[in-house]
Amino acid sequence: MIRAEVKETAIEVAEHERAAAIDQAGAVVTFSGNVRDHDRGRGVGALHYEGHPSAEPILREIAEEIAARRGVRAVAVSHRIGDLEIGDAALVAAVSADHRKEAFDACADLVDEVKARLPIWKHQFFTDGTDEWVNCP
Repeated sequence: MIRAEVKETAIEVAEHERAAAIDQAGAVVTFSGNVRDHDRGRGVGALHYEGHPSAEPILREIAEEIAARRGVRAVAVSHRIGDLEIGDAALVAAVSADHRKEAFDACADLVDEVKARLPIWKHQFFTDGTDEWVNCP
């Protein structure tokens, strides 16, 4: 089972965990990357994510690569775009596998690959009135 979405609505860990939890799996590992109220010593008030039209197909490709690993049973991953507030989940991932080590390793690699390859850019709005784009080419 593979689920990979780029969406403008809220994403929830529990929903991804349910999607990845299948009877053949002995372990389910989840990750939630949330909007925090600071970055490098500066207060953050909000974020806006912009995604390239290829973002969802690339996210699916990454999920398929992880799902093809030995022992991995299911992958569910979503990334938000649009306006996010402090505490909102920007990236949620869940991986199920036969055993815990496989699930932990696959989930960690999934998040790393998403961060490295997904064409989504973050616009941070700081509490001091300034702003900056992050991960822009």
